[in-house]
Amino acid sequence: MDLAGKSAIVTGAASGIGRASAELLAELGASVVVADVDEERGKLVAEGVGGIFVHCDVARRADCESVVEAAVSLYGGVDVLFNNAGVIRRSTVCEVSDEDWDMVMAVNVRSVMVLSGLVIPHMAARGGGSIINTGSGWGIRGGGRAVSYCASKGAVVNMTRAMAIDHGGDNIRVNCVCPGDTATDMLADEARQLDEDPAAFYAEAAVRPLGRIGQPRDIAHTVAFLASDAATFISGAIIPVDGAGTA
Repeated sequence: MDLAGKSAIVTGAASGIGRASAELLAELGASVVVADVDEERGKLVAEGVGGIFVHCDVARRADCESVVEAAVSLYGGVDVLFNNAGVIRRSTVCEVSDEDWDMVMAVNVRSVMVLSGLVIPHMAARGGGSIINTGSGWGIRGGGRAVSYCASKGAVVNMTRAMAIDHGGDNIRVNCVCPGDTATDMLADEARQLDEDPAAFYAEAAVRPLGRIGQPRDIAHTVAFLASDAATFISGAIIPVDGAGTA
């Protein structure tokens, strides 16, 4: 997998899956735009990968526009977009507030629409590109006390298919990687939201055929593959990366 000469935008890149993916894409030769709301950690990641950091709240269209403008200005265009930023609020439909529902949908779903819509014309002008969306195992099947998250990731899964159909004619591939429980800040936050002991929560999450939770680098390898020319005939795919959890 060789990404030399390609430019990539990674959202939610200050930590977790986003950080691991930004690092691996850079290792494979890509120029990376690190987009996140966490300026301190985001700037450190950008420095480490030799890329640039752009402050971006993906729920704000103006911030998304700034990220794309920076990529086009500095690198001449965008070849890879990894729509990775996400949030989770653990609650049932009886418990979820309107504010939490709207926030989860804005970050997890609307941002994919906004950033993809901004990037696709630039990709088409360059002869194609790769868009990778972060779904979830809970976008394929349901999960308990996570109604807004499940709804948002289900939307991302089917948005991926629709986008692959709409933009294949421009040689733009759109795929969705669906992580299982992965050792990130988000997973730790879930334990806090549910008021569960983190060790017990992680142990329960590891109950899957491969017997462990994921590491960010596990997901990053699939992202890098989908970004590369090794995946030139893969589009519209929904790929669980979850140690057979959904199986």
